[in-house]
Amino acid sequence: MEFSILTDHFGQYLEGFRGTVLSSVLALIGSFIIGTVIAVFRITPVKPLRWFGTGYVEFIRNIPLLLVVYVFFYGPSALGFTLDGFKAGTIGLTVYTSAFIAEAIRAGIVAVPKGQMEAARSSGLSYMQTMTHVILPQAIKLVIPPLGNQFINLIKNSSVLTLVAGLDLMYFADGISTETYRTFDTYIFVALFYLVLTLPLSYGVRVWERRLHRKY
Repeated sequence: MEFSILTDHFGQYLEGFRGTVLSSVLALIGSFIIGTVIAVFRITPVKPLRWFGTGYVEFIRNIPLLLVVYVFFYGPSALGFTLDGFKAGTIGLTVYTSAFIAEAIRAGIVAVPKGQMEAARSSGLSYMQTMTHVILPQAIKLVIPPLGNQFINLIKNSSVLTLVAGLDLMYFADGISTETYRTFDTYIFVALFYLVLTLPLSYGVRVWERRLHRKY
């Protein structure tokens, strides 16, 4: 393995790493918020919201991530404005991941005993107050492992940004590979940068899960 590729192009690797981290963090926050809202829609007694939530999840989950990103990259031009590769890729990644997070949280909500909802409502809490303060905290605790897996998948899926010039790790790696003709070595170092992100997150999820189970 030619380590000079890493040392000679470390600035490019670092810039791509920053892009990947920023995109992943923004998409993680956005997809968690959207996914939580959609999960609540999926089990709400209000039929239009339930239909919307179901349609959203089923549609997004059954189309490729690349297609979602392309929609946000090429679609806005029909409306008279454009999004650069980073913005389009991050929004597409957010929307795509939110559908999977919604299903994970919905499964957690369903797993919470129904008596919790009934007891909270009988004590005078509204439906939304019950969901926010009683059901969701318990549901999220139950689905920490699948949520952690989705967040790890999100980081790996961020490589799709390279296809719309999103200035991520893979985008800069493509340039380094073209310049050096050392494809294998170039992408091995990329894999190490991804591991720097995914391994601590995987460990952190396990630690968080153990602490929550001890607490509750």
